[in-house]
Amino acid sequence: EVQLLESGGGSVQAGGSLRLSCAGSGFDFARYAIGWFRQAPGKGREGVSVVGSSADSTWYADSVKGRFTILRDNGKKTVYLEMNRLEPEDTADYYCAAYRHGGSTPGQYKHWGQGTQVTASK
Repeated sequence: EVQLLESGGGSVQAGGSLRLSCAGSGFDFARYAIGWFRQAPGKGREGVSVVGSSADSTWYADSVKGRFTILRDNGKKTVYLEMNRLEPEDTADYYCAAYRHGGSTPGQYKHWGQGTQVTASK
């Protein structure tokens, strides 16, 4: 059974940092792209960042470029999202998802974690 477990969310003041983790199990983790997505209250789910299976390719939404960094450790079956200079607009539930071929669109992904909440307050 494919499982993805997010952790590391929390509440910080604007300008602060958090590191999210996504641990995978039940599938060949190293062969899947992993994406981070977020959903703010009253809004649709949007792509934040994606890393390819071997970390040779990454994608970032324009809104997080230069502030967020996605990393993966296939030995630990974990992908990280380092979030710096957090803004109130980053407040959302953050989800990781797995898909063999990657992509920035939530609908491309079949396997999802339960999410972790991130709040950045002024």
